[in-house]
Amino acid sequence: MLYNSPNVKLRIAQLAALLLVACSLQAAELAHLRNGFTIRHVSRQAQGDNVRLFFDESKSNYVDVASTEITGYEVDDSVPVGGPATQAKTIDDHVKNYSAQQQIDPEFVASVIRQESQFNPKAVSPKGARGLMQLMPGTAQNLGVKDAFDPAANIDGGTRYLHQLFEQYHGDAVKALAAYNAGPQRVDQYKGVPPYRETQLYVSRIIRDFNRRKAAQQNAKPQVDATKPVPKSTVSR
Repeated sequence: MLYNSPNVKLRIAQLAALLLVACSLQAAELAHLRNGFTIRHVSRQAQGDNVRLFFDESKSNYVDVASTEITGYEVDDSVPVGGPATQAKTIDDHVKNYSAQQQIDPEFVASVIRQESQFNPKAVSPKGARGLMQLMPGTAQNLGVKDAFDPAANIDGGTRYLHQLFEQYHGDAVKALAAYNAGPQRVDQYKGVPPYRETQLYVSRIIRDFNRRKAAQQNAKPQVDATKPVPKSTVSR
């Protein structure tokens, strides 16, 4: 008789609704990095010398960050836990969409974004580069990107710029990445990767991350080519 009571059923339903709302309003965290960026995530897990930051409860979208690069964490009350999961999925969709349009492997673009902004759409570098693919204001203007903080517009512009660089350097992913970081004029000046530690680390980290993810994805020899058709480049470094 107790559980057949309409009043009891109503109270149970109300309690369940309140619990659901409380869970959905649970705050995500912000991980603060030494480079000034922050990464919003819903959970984290130690992975040896790294910390794996998960963007959603499914734990299928994540980024690994060296523990030494994280200076601290804080609760982010501005976005419910459900928010980052939707955002991460949207970013992934944009990566696949615009990468296909520019005939670039989406995992390559994802590796660039991971290095550039750690998937933070609001990231701003000390030099003023903005958004997921860290477009400088002048570059964004030339690409017709009106809002560099908009994930779709940023990835659209960034992949178009990468495509231009691949074309300019005849499919050489190493030179294209170096130009994306230091500028085409520096790559032309030095006829390859400039002798800047930042650029050299930038290129090697993206290539390493791309190869690692392709190897895990295909359970085969790391794939070192990022464009279609496959370019014969020196990406193996």
